[in-house]
Amino acid sequence: MGPHPQRPAGAHSQAPVGPYDPQPGQPAAPYPYDRQQPLHPQPHPQPYAADPGCRLCGARPAVQATVRGHQGLFLLMRFLSRSGTFCRSCGLATYREMSAKTLWQGWWSPLSVVVTPVTLLMNLGPRSRFRKLAAPVGGFGPSLDPGRSLLRRPVALLFLVPMALVVLAIPTLFVLGAFVEGAGIGQAPTLAVGDCVRNEGDWEDQDLEIVDCGSADAEYKVTRRLNTSKDVCADGELLADLTYSPDRMTISCLAPAR
Repeated sequence: MGPHPQRPAGAHSQAPVGPYDPQPGQPAAPYPYDRQQPLHPQPHPQPYAADPGCRLCGARPAVQATVRGHQGLFLLMRFLSRSGTFCRSCGLATYREMSAKTLWQGWWSPLSVVVTPVTLLMNLGPRSRFRKLAAPVGGFGPSLDPGRSLLRRPVALLFLVPMALVVLAIPTLFVLGAFVEGAGIGQAPTLAVGDCVRNEGDWEDQDLEIVDCGSADAEYKVTRRLNTSKDVCADGELLADLTYSPDRMTISCLAPAR
């Protein structure tokens, strides 16, 4: 082999220059692939991905809610509901429609008197959420008209009918009870000595009725009252219940009328 060429004094070995390495004294050329960027670009988020729009008109903004209704049908009941996303206008229109119908249709069964107020209170939650929404925009159709407020609707005012019946029923029952008590309806008659009676029940559960002593209905006649502990009824006589005495404490003796 020939002699190895001598390196100049102070010279250093250099690595081979690659196709993308900069030449000495020149700026670095850009690398063809940016290692900091992903090879596949990320899709841009959809502007309404979290808001599908109103189920009735497609407008936004919209909120998920359930509006309820109730009907009382004498011995039966119906529980109604509408669920989905609603914009402000469609939500308020749905709330007012179902609540208005519940106000006059929800009272006509025994349990509905309790269920109806609970249903109306539950609808206050969706109503509050609808009112917080901005005015609806966009959509594939017009939004529903909310119309008049709930208590300004003629249909909703029909709930005054059952309420009036309840309010009037309480004093009516008191008046009727006082009349019945004053007229003696349903009370046991007070027996006096010489009265004739007819027993419509048995002797364990007496139902004595005062009748004319000359009529064929007369079965027994009151002969005496046992006012003291020494008084006794005669043989063959029966004892009237205490409820037929004036003080509810004195026994009357009943002898067969024939």
